[in-house]
Amino acid sequence: MDFKVEVSKILSEKISDFSYEEILSMIEIPPNAAMGDFAFPCFKLAKTYRKSPNIIAQELAQELNRPSYLKSIENAGGYVNFYVDTILLSSQVIKEVLEKKEDFGKMDIGSGKNVIVEFSSPNIAKPFHIGHIRTTVIGNSLYKLYKFLGYNTIGINHLGDYGTQFGKLIVAYKGWGNEEEVKNAPIKTLLKLYIEYHEKAEANPQMEDEAREWFKKLEDGDEEATRLWKFFREVSLEEFSRVYDMLGISFDSYAGESFYSDKMPAVIELMEEKGVLIESQGAHIVDLEPYGMPPALIKKRDGSTLYITRDLAAAIYRKKTYDFYKNIYVVGSQQALHFKQWMKILDLMGFEWANDCEHVQFGMVGLEEGTLSTRKGRVVFLEDVLNQAIQKTKEVIIEKNPNLEDIDKVAKQIGVGAVVFQELSNSRIKDYTFSWERTLSFEGETGPYVQYTHARACSVLRKANLKPSSEIDFSMLGNNNDAMEVIRVLGSFKSVLLRAADKNEPHHITRYILDLAQAFNKFYHDNPILVDDEKVKAARLAIVEAVRIGLENSLKLLGMEAPERM
Repeated sequence: MDFKVEVSKILSEKISDFSYEEILSMIEIPPNAAMGDFAFPCFKLAKTYRKSPNIIAQELAQELNRPSYLKSIENAGGYVNFYVDTILLSSQVIKEVLEKKEDFGKMDIGSGKNVIVEFSSPNIAKPFHIGHIRTTVIGNSLYKLYKFLGYNTIGINHLGDYGTQFGKLIVAYKGWGNEEEVKNAPIKTLLKLYIEYHEKAEANPQMEDEAREWFKKLEDGDEEATRLWKFFREVSLEEFSRVYDMLGISFDSYAGESFYSDKMPAVIELMEEKGVLIESQGAHIVDLEPYGMPPALIKKRDGSTLYITRDLAAAIYRKKTYDFYKNIYVVGSQQALHFKQWMKILDLMGFEWANDCEHVQFGMVGLEEGTLSTRKGRVVFLEDVLNQAIQKTKEVIIEKNPNLEDIDKVAKQIGVGAVVFQELSNSRIKDYTFSWERTLSFEGETGPYVQYTHARACSVLRKANLKPSSEIDFSMLGNNNDAMEVIRVLGSFKSVLLRAADKNEPHHITRYILDLAQAFNKFYHDNPILVDDEKVKAARLAIVEAVRIGLENSLKLLGMEAPERM
């Protein structure tokens, strides 16, 4: 039984001014159990009924037919509050979790629909730095979430492997680069070349013209330019793959900007056919001023293309190839104008599916010593952050639990998990300053705290040395406030996942995990599990196993592991 659906049906029998679907969408889950399991706000009814929300709530509470699964229907302020029978609620939630196990929370709402999630997308020959962590872990979590909801999800790493920066790098490499140095330390060497190029170009501006010429050669298929570009790409991908392996992330496609280089002429031709492209001072633009945006430069005077040209080609290719239901781009908020421009251009070209493209923005990452800047060499390598987190975790384990098996494996699970959880624990749109101290802290509402809660549940189950019984007396739980708080949190899992997907916000899942861990730890602290009374023990063990499953399933959606021992 879906209690929220049933409550909506009861309300729709009495409220004719709203559809059943509207009523269902209006129902809220109160912040604490004293206010009921579900609440219906009456404020929108005030205008129609010409009464105050308080009076409407009072009348509804008295008039609604109360079925047996509801303990009571009450009004408080402008809300009607519904209290589900606790024994029935505990029975339904716990049975569902124990039966479905790793499938607990899974839905098939996305059946037959393709969702593309483009994320991470670092630039070739540039550091995979702390600024990339947001797109990488937010995108990975959304990828896993949409899969969990039944969508056919395609993860794309749209590599920054094209553009004028390759012209700059070729100039630098040919001028003073060394092949062996690049092979031995690819990113650090290429970064050094890139920084030196900008330092020298300030005093020697014609180097910018040389860079543009080399990029044009690359676009035209010049043999030497292509050979060097492939070399830079291959050594960069080798380094990136180490970080992805540490994070446990994989992609279905690495089709980057270069993949669309031969598809752009057709797109430009189509834009001309549709009458959206105009010539301006030798270049080609789309006039977007009527839509409150500056003109979009599509092709430069020298005939070379830009990011926006490639993004248009990529979107058209993806629609033809995947026929997507949603095409999600996990890219920083500073690119908001760029995305608005090319999505509007698609719309002007007559593609109705332009509205199915969505820019999932996130805030900027800064450093305590100033803004991240590749050109100035002010970066923190993501691999260094992950390695330091793992090392610190290992030191803590050796100090507190030196006999733990597989210390290196567990240190990696916790260290990497700490970084991921910290990234996903706040709203993605907020800017933040990267701090080593905060990232590597295991105190408070952190990844290690929730992973430890999972390990604690595993430890209790090992000590019990028996599987949770299918014969459970749920009256042992229904009258226990601590147990019911755990059950209510467990029971909210699906609604949390739907909210996270609707808003493309993984932090709703991190909040759920923290709420579940905190509710369980209170239950564990105040209610001995392995007691002599077999009925009480069986019921409480069922909660422990259900929490273990709930934590593991939700941690996986963040891209984290759930250690059994810590």
